[in-house]
Amino acid sequence: MTDDLAQYLPPYTPDLARARRQGIGSLLARTAKKYGGKLAIVHRDVRRTFAELDADANRVANALSARGVAPGQRVAIFSHNSYEFVVAYFALARIGAISVPVNFNFTAGEVRYALEDSGASAAVVEEALVGTFMAAEVPIRERIVVGTAAGWSGFDELLAHPDDTEPDVEIGDDDPVQLLYTSGTTSAPKGAIMTSRNLIAQYVSDIVDGEYHRNDIELHALPLYHCAALHDFLTPDVYLGATSVIVDSPDPETILSTVERERITKMFCPPTVWIRLLRSPAFDSYDLTSLTKGYYGAAIMPVAVLTELGERLPGIRLFNYYGQTELAPNATVLFPEEQISKAGSAGRPSLNVETRIHDDNDEPVAVGQVGEIVHRTPHAMRGYWGKPEATAEAFRNGWFHSGDLGVMDADGYLTIVDRKKDIIITGGENVASREVEDVIYEHPAVSEVAVFGVKHPEWIEAVAAAVVLREGASAEPGEIIAHTRERLAAFKAPKYVVLVDELPKNPSGKILKRELRIAHAALAT
Repeated sequence: MTDDLAQYLPPYTPDLARARRQGIGSLLARTAKKYGGKLAIVHRDVRRTFAELDADANRVANALSARGVAPGQRVAIFSHNSYEFVVAYFALARIGAISVPVNFNFTAGEVRYALEDSGASAAVVEEALVGTFMAAEVPIRERIVVGTAAGWSGFDELLAHPDDTEPDVEIGDDDPVQLLYTSGTTSAPKGAIMTSRNLIAQYVSDIVDGEYHRNDIELHALPLYHCAALHDFLTPDVYLGATSVIVDSPDPETILSTVERERITKMFCPPTVWIRLLRSPAFDSYDLTSLTKGYYGAAIMPVAVLTELGERLPGIRLFNYYGQTELAPNATVLFPEEQISKAGSAGRPSLNVETRIHDDNDEPVAVGQVGEIVHRTPHAMRGYWGKPEATAEAFRNGWFHSGDLGVMDADGYLTIVDRKKDIIITGGENVASREVEDVIYEHPAVSEVAVFGVKHPEWIEAVAAAVVLREGASAEPGEIIAHTRERLAAFKAPKYVVLVDELPKNPSGKILKRELRIAHAALAT
């Protein structure tokens, strides 16, 4: 700042900062003032208006403060989808505490890692998960259970706190509000530091690009501890004043019956769930005409599935989101009118995102050339928790480095080639697993596929594929290998195909290729 400019700028006082504040806790308070009587959250028998949700968040926030939970402290939330999860998330944001959502599928060892790495001093835990939590053997000062457990405080006690006024806590827009642990598909999870500033920038992109509206009624079937469900959909709904209907799991019967009963207008599912819905015998038994917007991400959507969705849900507009936890998570979007003409593409950068393709020297590559996908965006996290070196590496040269390989066409549409670590180097040749998967998906018997590399005594790595067949279909591994050899260079065709009942996935639908590499490490021996 020059001296000439400085003389005209007033000092940035606490009053000025407070008047300009835009925090996660503020979003709910503002919506409650505008749409207090409107239905905010539905979960099982719970139906709460925005005014009721706001008051509950204040009660829990004040109760936690009274128990010594202070700004900057980390508080784990270990729970399936529930109303209490939502209340805890907003309550913690209002007192400046940092929420740490923990995957409810974690083993005790994985829970221990998240608690120890984050330094959590308090936890809100669902009754059904108390045993796993206790087996982690991490000392936690304040333990609160949703339900009942001996020696634990009950979440109901917090909801019964007499003070429902908004806490008066100074919280900066770039103060940490949440730690979101990366999916760990290739390495140990890292805590991505989320702030109100980066989250709200991402919400604005989602709202504009995803055509969100305050009159939406959205179904939330994916786990709320995951960034896609919580930050692409639920919190933007609260921001706008839309209604959120939360269900326990994404099984087809639950989703289909809820869409009909609640007149759902929009929902997000990874491609695997959309496919299960289409394959459900109950699909045509429900009235799904209220559903006008559908979202997918985390994996490719085969063209055949896109076409079938268009035929069986003719009133739906589909959006493809691509991103990652560190971007809160959205980076690009493929719009409804582009689904077929640009099938396989991740679309173009979201409203608040700039995306480029860089080579190994961090220089832009030409149109049509493969390189690493990098971004500049206020969506980006504050950094990795306790990992300054990893943060510096991720943000080197002023760009966030995604670790994904991609290619940009002349119109600016991005196609994901692969994770850098999912490139298979066989006999000195690079093979993008995504390219092989696209070809295998063309086989009529294939429902799902994941291509990965296994160690090989001659080729160093060999291409392998795990395949899930469509229900009632049959195919031999050799038939699938022959199918790819007809369409790809021989070195790209899998040397091994294993038929499996299901592929290992994280809750967002990403396939865990690390687990496949471990499980099938002996294929070439």
